[in-house]
Amino acid sequence: MVNELYIERVAGQTKIALLSDKKLVEYHNESGNESFKVGDIYLGRVKRVVPGINAAFIDIGDTRDAFLHLHDLGVQFQTYNRYITTAQQTGVKSSNLDKIEFLPETLKSAPIGDYIKKGQLLMVQILKEPIHNKGARVGCDISFAGRFLVLMPFSLQLSVSRKIGNPEKKKEIKNLFRDFRPSNFGIIVRTVAEDATIEEIKSDLQEQLSKWKSTIKSLFKANHRTRLLSEGSKIEVILRDLLNDSFENIWVNEMPLMDEIRQIINRISHGKSNLVKLYKGKASLFENFDIDRQIKTSFGKKVPFSAGSYLIIEHTEALHVIDVNSGRQLNAGESQQEISLRVNLEAAQEIARQLRLRDMGGIIVIDFIDLKSPIHKKQLNDKLIEYMKADKARHSILPMSKFGLIQITRERIRPETVIVTSEVCPACNGSGKIESANLLEDRIDEALAYLYMNQNMKKITLVCNPILKAYFTNGLISIRFRWFLKYGKWLKIKEDKQISLGLFLFENQAGEEIAL
Repeated sequence: MVNELYIERVAGQTKIALLSDKKLVEYHNESGNESFKVGDIYLGRVKRVVPGINAAFIDIGDTRDAFLHLHDLGVQFQTYNRYITTAQQTGVKSSNLDKIEFLPETLKSAPIGDYIKKGQLLMVQILKEPIHNKGARVGCDISFAGRFLVLMPFSLQLSVSRKIGNPEKKKEIKNLFRDFRPSNFGIIVRTVAEDATIEEIKSDLQEQLSKWKSTIKSLFKANHRTRLLSEGSKIEVILRDLLNDSFENIWVNEMPLMDEIRQIINRISHGKSNLVKLYKGKASLFENFDIDRQIKTSFGKKVPFSAGSYLIIEHTEALHVIDVNSGRQLNAGESQQEISLRVNLEAAQEIARQLRLRDMGGIIVIDFIDLKSPIHKKQLNDKLIEYMKADKARHSILPMSKFGLIQITRERIRPETVIVTSEVCPACNGSGKIESANLLEDRIDEALAYLYMNQNMKKITLVCNPILKAYFTNGLISIRFRWFLKYGKWLKIKEDKQISLGLFLFENQAGEEIAL
């Protein structure tokens, strides 16, 4: 598998596309003024406590209050809160935690009102970004993510990524971290640490400790709504989490961006800055490498994936629904069930890509083509699990139900990526229907009565679609002729191809539009 990253900065926006074997698998669009990103740390004020849901709403400066649940306070919240309060009010001499005395742990069954009160200042970290009318989800179990490890103050945890499958390697890594782990700091070792040197790991640890120290220093006499630490740009996060030996190229469209990315890479992975290349073509970067076309074809409601087969992706408030359609696939020598299995397996790969590409979260229900054989059903389920392994978002896949549906739950951290690939029809407003000719006739007749009789206007021109004009003027006793008999005035009708079938307007003698 070959990975390539394409980064284009245009008019204050940064577009980022990750391609795997020339196929788009991730797309991000970041504007320069984005705030409230996952990982950012804020000093917030408790606006209200809601015992009914055992949660509180925190003012961090967004128009929507952030949501804090009891379970997101953290096990050592009382110790953490005492330390943070001291740092905010009087400052602390050292950010080391070796002399900390731990208070009793947070009880999951306790009311949240036992731990926080209205008006209290809290240092919180964004766990999920704001979306629609919902504010960010925040927590007090602060962590600092580096390339090789995640540092967690007030924790005794030491764990290794489950993706490191070698038990001996896991044991070796744990022993290594036990030797130089700071007192009362927890550590989660990330997958990429498997191939890192001791010097690289120690350097990463020191960088995360520096972030902790800087955050605590910023707390002193800070006001609520203050952002104490920014997670960094989307480019930095992607490079930190994804950059590995599978990357062949990182294409950018301008020199300042190239220098910026090389600096980031030199901080996190020495020797890979030569992957960054400057694109100098006349066409845009995304157009030249066929990324624009992939974006347009990948984000629509109908997504083709193989020889006429396609997905239909629908979004609702409660869940996402994906329907698999085989199109007209007919291969000589294949039975109906063999065709269904083959199309379903191809669809499973495309669905895994779509979930990651659109960053779809929550409940996803997939209606695959019916399979009768239990062996085929298990084969499809296993393949879907395999394809989803590349997705870093936490997810769970249930076996196929008796109705042929597979359900997936996928963690939502950021708002779903949406690219507009269609427009609402101006004639029917997206309903798939337009007003009947009889109803349009009645509306125009009502307007004519108002203009001729109430406003005493004499010369009026109706401007409408050519089809509508033909409907009003055709026949010996046309509709227009009937209007003449009714009002005693001849209506001039002018056609305009730019006007939709269900719309019309009136002009006066000077050719000016008449407001109704």
